[in-house]
Amino acid sequence: MAKPGKKYQAAASKIEDRPYDLSEALGVITNLAFAKFDETVEVHMRLGVDPRHADQMVRGTIVLPHGTGKAMRVAVIATGEKIKDAEAAGADIVGGDDLVERIAGGFLEFDALVATPDMMKGVGRLGKVLGPRGLMPNPKTGTVTFDVAKAVKEIKAGKVEYRVDKTGIIHAGVGKISFGVEKLIENAKALIDAVHKAKPSAAKGKYVKAIHMASTMGPSVSVSHVVEK
Repeated sequence: MAKPGKKYQAAASKIEDRPYDLSEALGVITNLAFAKFDETVEVHMRLGVDPRHADQMVRGTIVLPHGTGKAMRVAVIATGEKIKDAEAAGADIVGGDDLVERIAGGFLEFDALVATPDMMKGVGRLGKVLGPRGLMPNPKTGTVTFDVAKAVKEIKAGKVEYRVDKTGIIHAGVGKISFGVEKLIENAKALIDAVHKAKPSAAKGKYVKAIHMASTMGPSVSVSHVVEK
């Protein structure tokens, strides 16, 4: 494992070994950010679920109040009037079977993919290409829909997907350092509240076990007051 750099170590030395409340944690993270680019602020939530069981899977989407700070390139696979709807809503790439073939050939110049249900037969065979990159359209995240205009607008506005990984942790970005503390607080609260509301009925015991936050390059900070007692 590579040794942390001097700037990382210097930042880490200023973080106390205790939980911080959300606003305090974000103040520390923004003040200690040292990268030359606008870092993303990430939330990491350890949940008391076993994702090996389907009835304990935690997954959903949330449109962050202040967006993600990232310009999303949205592709839409549809036909007829739905292509026009997607273009009018601001989709960057639109097409039907021709776009399916382009993606099958290696075209992946987009950050999110929306498809209408009638096109999923063709899109389904792209699973090996799209799945590992988290780009496969899914009705649970609103990316398989006939309302392509709504889907495109939400993604452009800052819609993020959260999904518990195999270790029981959710990882999600909630904005950029440049947003400032107040906007980051609102975005983080929106995500954390959404995860709380997505608690599976099969989950037993403490649901949210721990929350940590960090910038892309910085050390993590433990967050206290949003963790269930």
